[in-house]
Amino acid sequence: MDDTQLAVRARGLTKCFGDVVALDDVGLDLAPGRIHGLAGPNGAGKTTLLGLLLGLAVADRGELRVLGRPVGPALAAPHGVAGFVDGPGLYPALTARRNLAALAALHGPVARGRRIDDVLAEVGLTDVADDRVRGFSLGMRQRLGLAAALLTGPRLLVLDEPSNGLDPAGKRHVHRALRRLADDGVTVVLSSHRMDDLQALCDEVTILATGRVRFSGPLEKLAAESRELEHRLVTSDPQAARRVAAGAAGVRALAEPGPRRADGALVVRASGPALEELVTELVLAGIGVREVAPVVPPLEAAFLALTEQRQEGRA
Repeated sequence: MDDTQLAVRARGLTKCFGDVVALDDVGLDLAPGRIHGLAGPNGAGKTTLLGLLLGLAVADRGELRVLGRPVGPALAAPHGVAGFVDGPGLYPALTARRNLAALAALHGPVARGRRIDDVLAEVGLTDVADDRVRGFSLGMRQRLGLAAALLTGPRLLVLDEPSNGLDPAGKRHVHRALRRLADDGVTVVLSSHRMDDLQALCDEVTILATGRVRFSGPLEKLAAESRELEHRLVTSDPQAARRVAAGAAGVRALAEPGPRRADGALVVRASGPALEELVTELVLAGIGVREVAPVVPPLEAAFLALTEQRQEGRA
């Protein structure tokens, strides 16, 4: 894709707070109509990067273009960017509806052109529209913050932990709203510490560790970073399955089946091809394979491997 068509183009972004390097030579390309996740340990630089995209801070070095326009010390983020970091800014004494009315007035005709009832419905807050925000749960505040961002009709939506505190129903509302936005061509950038949320929602992900990009690309490529994973196997004959696993190439049995494991599950560490070969050998030996599942999901395993490698390299 041509650089002028990108929603975000970052090259060499560096941001320091005193002696602390929050971002170190970060590059990023975000295409329109995609949901892009940011993940990383605490202090990795996620919130700092989101703040740069929102124009809340500027980089010390590097180039940042948002919606085709440069962003820098004298250049704020362009119109069409909305979102929040460190939680949405709301008025606790006002109702949800009055919060949005006040924010719409601040943003002018662009925000007032969208019906407040529409965005409340989009995030599932219609039933509490006239309740004061001081009584809202964390998840409800997150949803109201998303509604406030939607009022401006953004082309780039930047969200810091939008699933934080959400119950399953709230998460469903938020995920549906974000997917509809992406389908309409809006670029969504969100941070999350939950890999299951990223897997369910995002098209691409960037993993940061100690301020540097450790991975950026499609989720399928990230999963491929996990060469060997621990898998849990439930079979019809646990003892025989362990004997087969002991002789299988590229497979290491980690858990002893027995009375301490009610289901007789065997845990093995193996690459994808080695695990497939083991399952074939079990079936050929007349052992029924009832369940095969990763102990740690592949995306989480890749995340842990990438971030731990970076931290070890700095030790």
